[in-house]
Amino acid sequence: MKKLAIFAAAALTLAALPLAACHKQQTDRSKYVITAAYDENERTLKGTADFTYFNSTDNEIRDLQFNLWGNAYREGAQYKPLTDADAKAYYAGASYGGESVEKVEGCASWEVTGEDENILNVTLNEPVYPDDTVKVTITYTLNLAQVNHRTGVTESTVNLGNFYPVLCAYSQEGFVQTPYYSCGDPFVSECADYDVTLTLPRQYTAATSGKQVECTTAGEVTTARYELKNARDFAAVLSDEFKTVKRESAGCEVTLYYCGEAEPKRQLDAACESLAYFSDTFGKYAYPTLSVVFTPLSVSGMEYPALTMINSALEESDAIYTIAHENAHQWWYAMVGSDQVNCAWQDEGLADYSTVCFFENYPAYGFTRTGALGSAIKAYRAYYSVYNQIFGKADTAMTRNLKDFASDYEYINIAYNKGILMCESVRTAMGDKKFFSALKSYFEANCFKIATPEELISHFTALHDVEGIFVSYIEGKVVI
Repeated sequence: MKKLAIFAAAALTLAALPLAACHKQQTDRSKYVITAAYDENERTLKGTADFTYFNSTDNEIRDLQFNLWGNAYREGAQYKPLTDADAKAYYAGASYGGESVEKVEGCASWEVTGEDENILNVTLNEPVYPDDTVKVTITYTLNLAQVNHRTGVTESTVNLGNFYPVLCAYSQEGFVQTPYYSCGDPFVSECADYDVTLTLPRQYTAATSGKQVECTTAGEVTTARYELKNARDFAAVLSDEFKTVKRESAGCEVTLYYCGEAEPKRQLDAACESLAYFSDTFGKYAYPTLSVVFTPLSVSGMEYPALTMINSALEESDAIYTIAHENAHQWWYAMVGSDQVNCAWQDEGLADYSTVCFFENYPAYGFTRTGALGSAIKAYRAYYSVYNQIFGKADTAMTRNLKDFASDYEYINIAYNKGILMCESVRTAMGDKKFFSALKSYFEANCFKIATPEELISHFTALHDVEGIFVSYIEGKVVI
């Protein structure tokens, strides 16, 4: 995700949930077959998710747990999707949604539980053992609030982020439940295959994470089917106003979706050139398509596998920066996953520093490495001074749960600005050749997995003794 008015950042950490170590390298994966229909009058998406679970753990599994992130939009939720400061995103006044489960088939029992009615717990008829599969079918309704956010009916589009029950990631302690904190991106999920069929009013166009493989129109509705393999999420944006421009880049079809009259050629250039740069620098982009979607948002941008949401209210230069940042997330979040709840720096930091590296090599866009570093230092020192005055001491440790950030302001400075400075320090100590070699090695070793901070750091320390730099930043000992 890219926060508004933040144009420099990156970050890294040491202790996170031990997610990746619990999984085998496999070609078999879980699979979602989702069939959903959108009703624009009711602002609802009614769907079924046929979910086939492949047990890649070393344990027998008796229960499956799914995140119901859409339930955070309901009235009375303990964890609201937006802070009070973002209330203007509710452009038509207070509005609520929610995610209700009607039934689950193929199981012994089910219940909606969790800290904030955010978990669907499904008890299986019998245990599923390692390397075996089990199938359940979930029938649900997603009610959409009128809000310019990652999930909701916006002023010109329908944003469908996290629009279905998503299997919780698995750790040594079991499935990891992640409440919907308003700070950061409270999502941790594993890769699966997707087969998604959407039925929409005929006038709507859908931008999705998947490649369209079928499309039919009957009467007033259009039904289209999409496929996406080995992805940790699937998202869509709908609109009856979309126009598109497209181009090939890095072996995939890049489509930019927008509303309005001005054709965003320069933004498409940035999307294609950044995708090609990251493919060359870190490793090949894995998916056949990429959708870059201009849509109303309360932040600058939001990333999903093979789809990025870009705030349609941004000025051109801000939009270009955000496009590159969200494209970088295809490597640091979509393909290489991490624990975004406890180590937000691991994807945000790498994504934003990668963005700086892109613009360093494409100076015509007007962003410079020197400018990014200067902005990060200035913003971080201002934060440190303010928090020292308010609290007597600023907490500058980088590893913490999203709920433990006192504000978005603190989160941005720790997970973005301090991160970009850490990446720069590591790069300066190692030299460019070793630094980028370490990033490429990290990508190759952890593509489609959930990587721990230790795994990230190990690829740098294998080439140069920079552990002390990481530790000093992560533990809050470095003086900036």
